Amino acid sequence: MRRVLIAVAALALPLSLAGAPAVASATDVVKPARVVEKLNRPTALVAQGPDDICNFTDSRPSLSRGSSGAAVRQAQCYLNQAIGAGLDEDGDFGRLTQAATRTFQQCAGIVVDGRIGAQTWSFLSFWANAPGTPFC
Repeated sequence: MRRVLIAVAALALPLSLAGAPAVASATDVVKPARVVEKLNRPTALVAQGPDDICNFTDSRPSLSRGSSGAAVRQAQCYLNQAIGAGLDEDGDFGRLTQAATRTFQQCAGIVVDGRIGAQTWSFLSFWANAPGTPFC
């Protein structure tokens, strides 16, 4: 399929640049029924931003034991939603938040270091806002 699209694009581009009408376009490619069905199927959207399940902040700094503030409260809320951690959303990244972070990271199959960096934020926000939480 990819080769067909590349060939069509390679043919259409020189013709359109020369002022001649293009002979084929990407929409002329016949798609198998499975692909069409998948493309037409509605997808579930995950809330991000104003519809986020936790609304303490949209800041995503690196967090580790000893961190505090709204971003820690956001992470604690996400951990509660994603894995049912039962954390107080107090904004203090202590021993319990670190342990819950490690549990989440192990469950998610990402690097287990007890810190919340870019990868952990990404997984946390996705899992916390996904239907059917908690996962672990």
